[in-house]
Formats: sequence, C-alpha cells, structure tokens
Amino acid sequence: MPVAGRRFDLRITGAGAQRLEAMWIGAGPGDAPTLIFLHEGLGCVSTWRDFPARVAAATGLGALVTSRRGYGASDPVPPSARPVHYMHDEAYDVLPALLADAGVRDAILVGHSDGASIALLYAGRAGVAAQEASAATPRLAPRLLGVAALAPHVFVEDLALASVARAAGAYRTTNLRARLARHHGGNVDGAFWGWNGAWLAPAFRAWSIEAEVSAVDAPVLVVQGRDDEYGTLAQVDAIQRRALGRVDACVLPRCGHSPQRDQEEATLAAITAFATSLRARRGP
Repeated sequence: MPVAGRRFDLRITGAGAQRLEAMWIGAGPGDAPTLIFLHEGLGCVSTWRDFPARVAAATGLGALVTSRRGYGASDPVPPSARPVHYMHDEAYDVLPALLADAGVRDAILVGHSDGASIALLYAGRAGVAAQEASAATPRLAPRLLGVAALAPHVFVEDLALASVARAAGAYRTTNLRARLARHHGGNVDGAFWGWNGAWLAPAFRAWSIEAEVSAVDAPVLVVQGRDDEYGTLAQVDAIQRRALGRVDACVLPRCGHSPQRDQEEATLAAITAFATSLRARRGP
C-alpha cells in the first residue's frame, strides 16, 4: 500500500486503464473502513485541502482521495464538453475499478457536488445488486457502509444553470483560470470546459438521478448550505423522499456550495458522527 499522506499514481486497470492522482491518509483497508473522497466538478485532490485528513483523524478511519481523469495531476482528457451521462460513467465504470484496484474492503463515500451525485449513483447500483442477490450469494467487495453527500445534485435547477453560465464568463474575464491552474496545471482547460460544457448542453436540462436514488438503501447524510448558489433544499427533499434507507440532513446557515470550506467545523462534526455511527453498526 502507498505511504500514508503522500500522493501517488493509482493505475486503474479497468475503465480504460486510467492513471489517477491519489492520496491515502490514515488506516489501511485491512485495519478500518475507508472514506472515499469524490470531488466536485472543478475539484481534485488538492482542492479538498486538509479536510480529508481531519475527517480521518477524527474518525480513526482511512481516507482515499483521488482526482478524476482530466483533473489535477491525473491523465488528461480533451478540453471539450463531457457527455451528459459523465457522472453515470464515473459511478458505474470508474469508481468500482478504483475501489477494487485500491484494495478497499469497506467504503464510506464522501462526495461533494458532482462527486456527491456520483456517490449516490454508485449507492443506487449497489442497492439494486443487493436486491437481486440471493441469500447464498457471497457479499460483494467492497461493502458500502454509507454515503455523505455534500451539496448533491439529483436534478437540474435553474439556479445551478445560471451559476454555471456565470462561471464561464468569470473563466474568460477574471483570474479564475489562473486560480484553478494552481490545482489542475495543464488539465485546467479540460477540467473547466468539460464540466461547464456538459452542464450548459441543452440535453443536460433534463438530467436527473431521482430514479437511481430510489434504489439507495445504504444510510445517507446530506449536508446542504442554505445559501448554495448551485442548489436548493429541494435537492435534500428529493433524496429524503426517494431513498430507501435512512437519510440524515444537516442544513447549514451562512453556507454556500462548499460546506467543507464555508462551515468546516460543522461539516466535520456531521461527517464524523455519521461515519462513527456506521462503523459501530458494521457487522462482521
């Protein structure tokens, strides 16, 4: 296993043989469940700052933080719009291969924005698999213990599209590109325009994962800011209404689209309590 706290290349043998930037923090997969941090549409390993390390320290769990292809120091992609179903591709093709190649046994997914949607999609697929499996079927690895979804998207709101459109203007006319380049280097244009172009594509207006959330039977924590410029409390309501399992909601005042930065201590406390409860409930 890579040295904890240092970045390394995680080579995914499935999903098109990708090389992803990664960092492992804390306990190894054989010693404790692993927190899997899934970044936002413009994020990567470094944009999480020290938040994964703080959650790992508070919970005693391991943490795996990665940059998706085209982000951070991961393999590049062309600077063009991603397909409308790009989050489904990440959840159904890349994430299972990533977890398998990293040796993860018990996973708690911690996703932010697009990463939260990817986590919920993965959880929905896991829920379907569990419903279809017979009692004699061996437990699949890794085992999904729960999902912490920070500012998730389960359908598209006009508020989000307006914010995405404003981001395109800022990328062209302000120092936003330079700020993002500090995290993404040569991937910066692919990261930005891939995300921005997908969200502003006419077909994306109808994007929704509400049906997939209806199959989520793992416990879910939703952390949502009241001042989120990309989503409203309707996202929380949809998850609570649709999901099969327990859904805890943490709605934070004076908080925008990044709870782990805007309300770091409250978000840390919520995830710590959630992850601790999942670990306590974990069976043999």
